[in-house]
Amino acid sequence: MSAALRRYGGGLPARIALGLLVPLALILLWDHQARHGGEHAFAFVSAAQVAGALRELWQSGDLLTAYGNSLRNAFGGLFWGSVTGLAVGSAMALLRPVDWVLTPLYHGLRQVPLLGWLPLIGLWFGSGDLSKVIVVSLSAFYPAVLYTYEGLKGVEARMLEVGRLYRLTPWQTFWRIRWPSALPSIFTGLLQSVAFAWIATIGVELLFPTGFGLGTVMQHGQLQARLDIVVVCIAVVGLTGFAINLLVARLSRHALRWRPVRT
Repeated sequence: MSAALRRYGGGLPARIALGLLVPLALILLWDHQARHGGEHAFAFVSAAQVAGALRELWQSGDLLTAYGNSLRNAFGGLFWGSVTGLAVGSAMALLRPVDWVLTPLYHGLRQVPLLGWLPLIGLWFGSGDLSKVIVVSLSAFYPAVLYTYEGLKGVEARMLEVGRLYRLTPWQTFWRIRWPSALPSIFTGLLQSVAFAWIATIGVELLFPTGFGLGTVMQHGQLQARLDIVVVCIAVVGLTGFAINLLVARLSRHALRWRPVRT
């Protein structure tokens, strides 16, 4: 797609314009349904109402407070889940006894939906921020383990043979051969962890009644039949997820800039 845009004189502005076409069309369709949808108009709110709700939440400070709490839980869970997943995945890939012991347990636990852990976590840790961070950490942990394991296990045998010819120690082999080769897979896992962590943050805020985050504001909007508030929160969640994903993708490209990339 990018090559085609460059061929026809396009660039970043053209890609941005194309990317905005569908969202703008959906917004216009939504606004039309709200104004002219007849008996179905109750299921939609106009753009003016959404803008009013946004102004109301901003002026009251509720939006900023909820947004900050959600980001704190998301990044806290993402950090602990990713770091732990990176360590466990590396140990499973590099140490055969650890692989034998943990791989069946990992794949068994991975099949349990996150919602299935909520009653147990709630009984053990209550329904406060600690429980939310634990759930978010689990959502980030699973992809971090999987992609780290696959990346380190997938190193080409010829590259390891070169390391043996140069008489590299196991530590040197890890840092000079295994780790760089596994980085693309690890960053893919990080992208997955980011997405799952943000989704889990909003989901657990909807399910745990304590605290005050974007999910809580959405729930209050639903109980008050304030569809405009719900739409504002959905928009903020979506835009934040997109921005975080874009940031991680750019960091990944920067960290892997030494790799030849096809355009």
